[in-house]
Amino acid sequence: MSSFFRVGLPWAISLGIVFYLGLELGSKSGDSPSLSENSYSPPNLANQGFPKENVSRTSVSDNNKKAVIQNDRDKEKKSVIYSPPLPPNLRRIMEDGSVLERMGAYMDALRNMDSNSLGEVVDAFEALPKGFGRHLEMKLLMRSWSAIDPVGALLYAKNSMSEKNERGFAMSEVIAGWTALDSDASIAWVKKYQSQNPESKELEDLMIGVVKGLAENDLETADSFFRTFPEGNAKWRASNFLVEEYTKLDTKDAIQWAEKFPESDEPARSIIFGQVADILAQKDLKGTATWVENLPPGKASEQVLNNLLSKWTVDNPMEAAEWASQLKDIEKRGKAMKLLANMWSLRDPVATASWLNNFPPSLELDPVVGEFVNRISIKDPEGAVGWASSIVNKEQREKALGKALRAWGRKNPEGLRAWQEKNGLPAKEKKTE
Repeated sequence: MSSFFRVGLPWAISLGIVFYLGLELGSKSGDSPSLSENSYSPPNLANQGFPKENVSRTSVSDNNKKAVIQNDRDKEKKSVIYSPPLPPNLRRIMEDGSVLERMGAYMDALRNMDSNSLGEVVDAFEALPKGFGRHLEMKLLMRSWSAIDPVGALLYAKNSMSEKNERGFAMSEVIAGWTALDSDASIAWVKKYQSQNPESKELEDLMIGVVKGLAENDLETADSFFRTFPEGNAKWRASNFLVEEYTKLDTKDAIQWAEKFPESDEPARSIIFGQVADILAQKDLKGTATWVENLPPGKASEQVLNNLLSKWTVDNPMEAAEWASQLKDIEKRGKAMKLLANMWSLRDPVATASWLNNFPPSLELDPVVGEFVNRISIKDPEGAVGWASSIVNKEQREKALGKALRAWGRKNPEGLRAWQEKNGLPAKEKKTE
């Protein structure tokens, strides 16, 4: 009996204490987020280079409090993201289903997404193959997530997305969604991030996201923000979103916006004009043509002309040819006809030749014929030689003829020699074969 009190009783008490602690700790761990193997767990904000202040809705800070140890559970209530294992049917559809099945299941998950189901939706997204093939699903996820917890979405993009072809796109979409909902908060956050991380690789994508989000609701503010960008790749990437939105308006509004870019900044003006013309030509050929007619000659005008004719020669080359040949400005007419000869001859060299036959040889037509010779020399060198011979300017004629003869010599040396003998060309020209 005495041995029981000396040995058994202390052992029994110790076992009881261990058992009690196990139960108590087990009950506490059950209050923590239950994250499946593949589910999203928001990374700690420390050392991530992201501002930690609450600059948005309360949910932003609440969700990220998961990374902080709760000292007084009765005084502070945390917002917990619970992520159950991905349902087998949803995983099967996301991994193996058809595109329609996959998108349908994914859209259903997104429609019901909140802080509690976020992990499940992220699991569904991660079941997809990585790369450009999932960019649409990524955009939908980032936009939906930005409405719940934009900073958490940015952290996920930064830490979980491929830097090569996903991260920048995802971060831009988060900021765009956040900006569309609360531009003051998102811009304040981006500016603070910029001040803390002036050399960050992600900064360009964040700035572009702001422009994209603003452009969806307030074009004037988006344009003003865009014009604060320094020259560089970010500015011209962002310009695409403004062009897209302005060209949704009527042709006149889009043109007026483009023409705000000063003539003194010709590179910027040319890029914007080209982007606007590329879209306008898809929906208003005649309006774009009128724009070209009224523009002064220059690189910006050439960009508009090039994009206009790229579309017009596909839709109605004869109509485009008639318009080009009737332009009043001689310089503009020459450039238009040369561009047309270049583009049209690739699609229909016979029709192009028939059009050119309507004009007598002239110094003005020489560059147009020279362009046509360049395009047909490989496929029809003999025909190219005939057209080159019609060029009036001696220097241009010899240049075009030399190219056509060399192409003929490579394709049919015997035919070239026969032609040279018939036309009595000098021996040096015979060497071109």
